[in-house]
This record gives sequence, structure tokens and C-alpha cells, in this order.
Amino acid sequence: MWARVTSIGLRGMEGYRVNVEVGTYVGNDSFKIVGLPDTAVKESKERIIAALGTLGYLLHGNKIIMNLSPADQKKMGPMFDFPMAIGLLLSLHELEAVISEDTGFLGALSLDGSVQPVEGLLPAVLSAKKLGIKRLYIPFDDSMPDFDFAGLGLEIIYVTSLKDVMGHLTGQWTPPLKKQRVMKSNEGVGHFDFQQIMGHTDAKYVLEVAAAGEHHVLMTGPPGCGKSLLAESFPSILPALTNEAQLEVLSLYQLGRNSYIRSDLPPYRNPHHSASGVAIIGGGQYPKPGEISLAHHGVLFLDEIGEFSKKTLDMLRQPLESGFITISRTHASITYAASFVLIAAMNPCPCGYAGSNQHYCTCSPKQIQSYQNKLSGPLRDRFDINLTLRPVDFQAAAKLGAVETSNTVRKRVRAARERQYDRYGREVCNSRVSYEVLLQAYPLTGAQQTMMQQLSIKNNWSNRTQIKIIRLARTISDLQQNSAITDQSISEAIKLNRV
Repeated sequence: MWARVTSIGLRGMEGYRVNVEVGTYVGNDSFKIVGLPDTAVKESKERIIAALGTLGYLLHGNKIIMNLSPADQKKMGPMFDFPMAIGLLLSLHELEAVISEDTGFLGALSLDGSVQPVEGLLPAVLSAKKLGIKRLYIPFDDSMPDFDFAGLGLEIIYVTSLKDVMGHLTGQWTPPLKKQRVMKSNEGVGHFDFQQIMGHTDAKYVLEVAAAGEHHVLMTGPPGCGKSLLAESFPSILPALTNEAQLEVLSLYQLGRNSYIRSDLPPYRNPHHSASGVAIIGGGQYPKPGEISLAHHGVLFLDEIGEFSKKTLDMLRQPLESGFITISRTHASITYAASFVLIAAMNPCPCGYAGSNQHYCTCSPKQIQSYQNKLSGPLRDRFDINLTLRPVDFQAAAKLGAVETSNTVRKRVRAARERQYDRYGREVCNSRVSYEVLLQAYPLTGAQQTMMQQLSIKNNWSNRTQIKIIRLARTISDLQQNSAITDQSISEAIKLNRV
């Protein structure tokens, strides 16, 4: 007569427990789903009736009510087909089994009774552990990554049909073991190597600092000076993603319906300047992740940032600081992760040759000022490093001899990050840790505090600028294997931030 089955709903990347309550009563044929279902959930009724009919279970003479609790949360998508069908079979006593509350079900149904994968399956699986679910029945999907979920205390049972599930719940069927594929590390593969870039020794060091502390960089220089090449090579010096980070990235790509091959390479996104604000930030009638979320744990490169709309650029200010983006709509407020390193490139003026000794600039002072004003002051303040580039002297660069590979630089970056993780007790870098925690272990000396105050008053620096300089100095000291922030690192940080 009555049964309850556990499932999982999604608000962006965040999952919440859904109790599928099913009541069956003798009466006129009726089937009602309540609990704020969307159109896809309402259509589950027809799929469930057809799937159970295919398996020989007829629902004539029954009044069926299904409640998706909590009733004040909008339920979207077909992922509740599977748990609703299981709850209905339990309610009709067609399935005699005891199912605990820490057992969950996710999946859509076909008319033949098979269980099909659904959008958002991976983020729902990742949320199951946080919700206290210990066993999860999900459809078999070749695109699902091979991951040791058992290590998280979560038992995953892959099924292909309702008949499989009923057999397993009654002890008559054992699911085959899913073979684990061994993923080879391809760290640094697929991007330009630092060894392939001639010259730009100082710029490479600046990018090494940015990679070590996850600092945002604004590159300014004339066309052809190497801005795009340096940005494309930047991911090659980033440490490999952990398993958890890979699953977070895959989850975002699944929600955005973007193809992504599981890899330990940090994601790299390079949207065109004609992209809309929704494409960059995320959103839509049913919000989906934008470019900033698809770059989570990786790099977002905005080439010709001055050509992006001012409104779109100002929308970046909040996620650059917080590491996430909240999209509010009438029916829901959804939060997506957006912790990325922003690399931006722009010309000094519309024609690109202001200040050049090799080309004549055709722009008026008013045009140059208008072009520079496309980046608002608050947005410029979000950049930790301002890097000015000049064309490379290839003859001088050839005399420098051997150039460091990305692998060599990556080892230093990884070592610097390990020092940060050990200092803060979690995987967070200098640019994102709170200011109080940043200085808790090794605060500035009295002389350093006095120097920073004097420079701030003299140059009219904002509080954000002062803090960013200190964060940069902390990263430089980590690369130099110094436990405390040194005077030299503060001087270097000021040059990197205020150029």
C-alpha cells in the first residue's frame, strides 16, 4: 500500500536527498505525481506504466499517488523514473525486499524496462556520499569514469534493467564486476612546452609565480609579441589534477552537455570575444555552467579582453574572488564551482602599437583612454600580476642556449604548492586562502608592515592591492623555499603587481 525509496536531486553541482513516496489504493485508474515535478518528471508516469507493462505488471484498478519530497524543491529531469518504478513495485507487493534509507536509485526508464543514463549522473553520485548514502543503483554507462567509489565508502551497483535490480534486491542476481581501466598520466601533454618558446625569460618566470599561487595575470603588448603562445603554454606547467578534481571537472562538463575526455590535464578554455555573458558566466532558462565553470581547476584565457563587452567583464568580478558563481532564476538559485586562473591579454590601444619603437600608432589619446577604460578599475584590481611584453629579439634569444622545459618548471610549481598545502592544512593556494590564515603562520615583520603602509599612502593603493602584493610575496618566497616572507619577495611582488 505504501513505500518509500531514496533518490537524489540536483541544484547545479549540489545534490539533495529526495524521498520518493508511493501510495497505491483500490479505486479508479489514476496516476498522480506531486512535489513540484517539471514536464520531464510528469512524463515519467507514461514511461513507468509502459516499462512495468513490458515486464508483465499491470496497474489496472489502482489509484496511484507519488510524492517527491521535499515538496518545495523543483524536481527536474527523468532521473526519478527508476526510483519511482521501484517504489511502485514495493507498494504493490510485486517486489518483496527490505530497502534501507541509505540505498539510493538514479536513472531513466525506457519502454522496454531498461535503465538508461541521465544528464547529471556523475554530480549526483558525488553528492551521494555527502548525503549519507552507502549503496547506489545507477545505469551502466561506458562514459562514466573508472573511479574507486568504494574508497569513499560508497558501493555502486551498475544495472541495465528493472529485472536486474529486482533480482539483486531479492538475492537472485549478482552484478558483473566492472573492469577498471588504468589511466596513464599525460601530465603536460597537449599544450605548448616552455622549451618551444624563444626568449620571454622574464615572462616565463612570471607565469611560474602565477601557477604556483594561482594568481590572475593581465598581459599587455603589441600584436605578435607572444601573448597567446605564452597563455597556451601555461597549462603545461600546472600540476596534474587529483582524482577528486577530475570528477568535479567531468561533472561540470556533463551538466553543460560538453564533451570531455577524462584526463589529469587541467582544463583550458579560450572563448571568443563575441561570446555572450551567459556563455561566459553560465545561465539560461534552465541554468547551465558557463566557460568560467568549465575552466574549474584550470585556465580561462581571454584573448583581446578589451573587445569583450564591459558588462560581461564586470560579471567576472565576483567569481574571480570567491571561486564560484551563483545564478538566480525564478524557480531556482544554482551555484557552480568556478575556481580558475584567469589569463587575459590585450593590446595597449585599438591599433596595438602605442609606445612601440617599430610601428607608428594611429590612435588618438582619447581612443587609447577609451580602449583602456573597457577594463573597469575594480576588474583591474582583481589581477594579481600585470605583465608588459615586448617583441622578442630572436638573435639575442638564440644566444641564451638551452631553455627549461615545462616539466622542470612544473616540478618547482608542484613543490611550492605542497608547501602551501602543508602550511594551510588543506589544498588551497596563496591567492585563495583567507588573509588571516595567510599571515597566521609567518606574519610580516614590523619593518615590513611599516614599509607597506608608507608605500600604500604614497601610491594610494587600495586594501585589495596591498593584500594581493602580500599574497604574491608569499608565493615568491615559497618558490624560493623560504618559510617567511622576505623583503626581496615583497619588492618583486610590487614590481609584478604595479607594472
